[in-house]
Amino acid sequence: MDKNENQKASLEETFQELSMIIEKMQEREVTLEESFSLYEQGIRKLKLCNEKIDSVEKKMLLLNQQGELEAFDE
Repeated sequence: MDKNENQKASLEETFQELSMIIEKMQEREVTLEESFSLYEQGIRKLKLCNEKIDSVEKKMLLLNQQGELEAFDE
């Protein structure tokens, strides 16, 4: 999966991919090399999830005192 595909994947899809990676890592037949590869993929997925969550948080809207919506700024 290239970077553009990663950006298009939803947060839910990314969590599902991460879950599948974890399941594969728990299989007895997985070699040490495969485990390291899966771990590396998992870390990339976690980083992507964090980026997506940060993006969503920045887009959250807050009600100001006049009851109007405004963009959330840190």
